[in-house]
Amino acid sequence: MTLITKITARIRIAGLALLMAFGLGATGAMADEIYTDTFSDVAIDGTDTVAYFTEGRPVEGSAEFSHEWNGATWHFASAENRDLFAADPEAYAPQYGGYCAFAVSQGYTASTVPEAWDIVDGKLYLNYSLGVQDRWQGNRDNFIVAADENWPGIREGL
Repeated sequence: MTLITKITARIRIAGLALLMAFGLGATGAMADEIYTDTFSDVAIDGTDTVAYFTEGRPVEGSAEFSHEWNGATWHFASAENRDLFAADPEAYAPQYGGYCAFAVSQGYTASTVPEAWDIVDGKLYLNYSLGVQDRWQGNRDNFIVAADENWPGIREGL
């Protein structure tokens, strides 16, 4: 684990501790089922969700190319990606509202980072960190089954 990765992990843990201390919990102050930053309504940290499918990598989206869907604002790198999403959001939106797929498989929610992602059977899954992503990869199929079972109950609590 690099020094930057360790520092990033510590910052995330400290941030979650602060959120919980102020009564916001790991999911922030949101009432919708889409993961957004605590102080924003932008889905999945502004990453262009379509780019995972079309470019095979995370790409930062822009407010210039945005679309409102399911209680959140989605950013895209281009008008073409925005229009693809708008035509069929469920084909491109990450599973479990963009919350960490591994966390959902364990019965809770956690934030995600753009670099920790996977497409399985045409569905996008995001994870909390690259370390969690490695763990996810080790037993992905079973984690998906568990997350699919847990998500309806978790979703009701958001």
